[in-house]
Amino acid sequence: MGIKRFRPTTPSRRKMTGFDFSEITKNKPEKSLLMPLKEKAGRNNSGRITVRFRGGGHKRMLRIIDFKRDVLDIPAKVLAIEYDPNRNARIALVEYPDKKKKYIIAPLGLNVGEDILSTKQKNAEIKTGNCMPLRHIPQGTAIHNIELVCGRGAQIVRSAGGAAQIMAKEGNFAHLRLPSGEIRLVNLNCMATIGQVGNIEHEALVIGKAGRNRWRGRMPHIRGLAMNPVDHPHGGGEGKSGQGNPHPVSPWGKPTKGFKTRKQVKYSDKFIVKRR
Repeated sequence: MGIKRFRPTTPSRRKMTGFDFSEITKNKPEKSLLMPLKEKAGRNNSGRITVRFRGGGHKRMLRIIDFKRDVLDIPAKVLAIEYDPNRNARIALVEYPDKKKKYIIAPLGLNVGEDILSTKQKNAEIKTGNCMPLRHIPQGTAIHNIELVCGRGAQIVRSAGGAAQIMAKEGNFAHLRLPSGEIRLVNLNCMATIGQVGNIEHEALVIGKAGRNRWRGRMPHIRGLAMNPVDHPHGGGEGKSGQGNPHPVSPWGKPTKGFKTRKQVKYSDKFIVKRR
């Protein structure tokens, strides 16, 4: 696992970097765990664009990831580490004794041939890749794939290099320090996986050229200042003009660039001990 640099044969190659994929052990995905992924190009169910500057991109198939880890007390063997085009982390293909296969997010240090376990027993081994309730994980342990609601499946700390830490346990809740720096209360019965998510070099990747973002379905982001007044509040004016007042705003007049849009009173406020 590492970053490779390209020779500067063109201006776009001068600072471009890419992965060497040395950790990948299987090139073709498991067919039984694939689903078609329809490209929506930023449109909702009524066909309106709700996310701007999305479109094109390479065709992909969806890998079905097991975020629940609900096969308990049965060890699974790691068959391969694979690339997933839909996420920045790597995925691991595991097989249970009944020959059933599943994908999980690959933690850092998980190798082919190792056995991992999902369990609710108190004396389970604290080992990378094992999944268990927060109640049985010691304080200070790095964890990922954390449930917010018992039985719903992992919802947070799933991206490359991500890891949360158990700071304390009080009553029915654990105090978790998330990668953002936020300290949050999570029920002790919620499941989490031991270790840090792999592919930690992802943040060091340099795209290098605009076309590489087009492969990912990211279209050019147009400045409001460069538009006409009919298209954006910042548009119009003779020559190069400023944003005007009271600005900056979104295309729909909502203050932006640092304006807090989170609800003033939100149901999850009571679970946040310290904001990021």
